[in-house]
Amino acid sequence: MQESKKIAVVGSGLVGSLLAIYLKKAGHTVHVFDRSPDIRNIEFSGRSINLVMSNRGWKALEDIGLDEAIRNIGIPVDKRAIHLVDSALNYQYYGKEGEAIFSLSRGILNRKMIDLAEAAGVEFFFEHKIWDVTLSDATLHIGDTERGEWDELQYDLVFGSDGAFSRVRHRMQRQSMFNYSQEFLKIGYKELHIPANADGTHKLDKNSLHIWPRGEYMLMALANTDGSFTCTLFMPHEGENSFESLKDKETLEAYFAEHFPDTADVIPDLVEDFFKNPTSYLVTMKCFPWTYEDKVALIGDACHAIVPFYGQGMNAGFEDITILHEMMQKHGNDWETIFKAYETSRKPNADAIAELSYRNFMEMSSKTADAKFLLQKKIEKWFSEKHPDKWLPLYSRVTFSLRPYAEALALGNQQNAIMEEVMKIKNIDTLWNSEVVENKIIDLLG
Repeated sequence: MQESKKIAVVGSGLVGSLLAIYLKKAGHTVHVFDRSPDIRNIEFSGRSINLVMSNRGWKALEDIGLDEAIRNIGIPVDKRAIHLVDSALNYQYYGKEGEAIFSLSRGILNRKMIDLAEAAGVEFFFEHKIWDVTLSDATLHIGDTERGEWDELQYDLVFGSDGAFSRVRHRMQRQSMFNYSQEFLKIGYKELHIPANADGTHKLDKNSLHIWPRGEYMLMALANTDGSFTCTLFMPHEGENSFESLKDKETLEAYFAEHFPDTADVIPDLVEDFFKNPTSYLVTMKCFPWTYEDKVALIGDACHAIVPFYGQGMNAGFEDITILHEMMQKHGNDWETIFKAYETSRKPNADAIAELSYRNFMEMSSKTADAKFLLQKKIEKWFSEKHPDKWLPLYSRVTFSLRPYAEALALGNQQNAIMEEVMKIKNIDTLWNSEVVENKIIDLLG
């Protein structure tokens, strides 16, 4: 147990709520501030991508005994269901038998995490707007408006868990030697909805991540426990095949009939959802350092926002907490050493998952409809099952292991170079599971 501190967490999202539980259980007084209303009292819809929990996230929950409570509100997803334009359906399994990610509604999960944090003794302050923080003494500045009067709230430590556009980070950015970058994709997203059947069952296979890959744009869907699916349409903001080009009901319906013909029966409220729900942006944000002395630290999206195409945003944030907790156990009450060790460990891994997430958009939107790519993945799966000591596919290394993201990126690059050579083998489509291919991979692995 550490020496008890008075700690503020700014942001009541998933990472902030879980961090608050860890800090409370370590013996601290924990107050969580959020400028928004309590999510448990509002309708949550219109700009969400379902979350997927994988091994890194589960570890953070298991270590504090919350995993079963969360498993009960999720659905296991063990494969991709790839919907081609001609309505053909291909399945691509993620890992070994029994390996699955879990589909979770962001709103339901966030409400549950806040309930669990309150049950642990964490205090939440909703509709409390933090505009600034004095780094040197961990003082929060709070008020109704940015230009109005502010009150000061004194803490021993402050954690900024307030997302990609963090106010805590904004203060840290105004120091010298603070590096910061943000990059918006030209692609945005919009939430759509597949309702449950009349009897409450799912209209599509609930244990699949459904993808309609169409090159520069795609549709995806993940199941919810109430029989519905949360769908997300990813498209460029401007140009041909863009949100800008879909201006009216007739154009939208004709577009979906041509490019997503098998959705006509399952998305009955397409027009209403499309024009009601906002078009949201996708950003990658990087910064360093993440901490200030022994007073202030950033965590989750506040220091490493990534695009959602690997399903690792929440998992990476939860892994931040795992590493922070390890450093707390190792270094006791020396918060400056804890913070330095935490940011040094996490920064290269945050950069690696940002790169992997960006690349995975290309895989999901284009390559999953490519027969050669599907064959390559089939070969990798076949070889890894024969030689698990020699080959762990990149997706499994990221999703079903706890090995560092930076290691996954480096080994993934090496594996891809090997597979480019393998795919050049004459008649690879008939020889794919032969001794020739097996020996070629072993030779290339050195």
